[in-house]
Amino acid sequence: MRNKAIFLDRDGVVNREIGDYVSGREQFVFNEGLFDWLRRFRREGYLLVVVTNQGGVGRGLYSEAEVEALHGWMRAELSAQGIELADVFHCPHHPSSSECLCRKPKPLMVQRALALWDIDPGASFLVGDTERDMLAAAGAGVRGIRVRPNHLEDLVAHFGPLETGGRP
Repeated sequence: MRNKAIFLDRDGVVNREIGDYVSGREQFVFNEGLFDWLRRFRREGYLLVVVTNQGGVGRGLYSEAEVEALHGWMRAELSAQGIELADVFHCPHHPSSSECLCRKPKPLMVQRALALWDIDPGASFLVGDTERDMLAAAGAGVRGIRVRPNHLEDLVAHFGPLETGGRP
């Protein structure tokens, strides 16, 4: 049986969208309700995969090593909450790069995860806060769910009420 997954955009979904590049722990604040939503998705059998554009690397604002370190910290913080991510994919390219094949709205990051983790696209979702997230979802054959930046309560319309109250 193939896996199902919830793909998550990072800035605006996993962590607060601040209107600027989030490149370090001091800027990274998990969105309200995230832990409860991710626990619910795991209980329902979904793999959790982050797919994020990190154009600040291509702009020279921070390094790929800094992105990897931040993602390592993010994964450790989630793990401490009882939440394991299957994977994290990021595109480091500048938005104007003509050689980039992975930057959303292109679906390559999602397609890589589909292949690597044997994920059924028809049973999977991409939660994002921009049109480019929805285009990446459509291009990969997964259902896109658009939420307002930093408003995970918008997920209720798609998945029903979130029951809170403790860890799994």
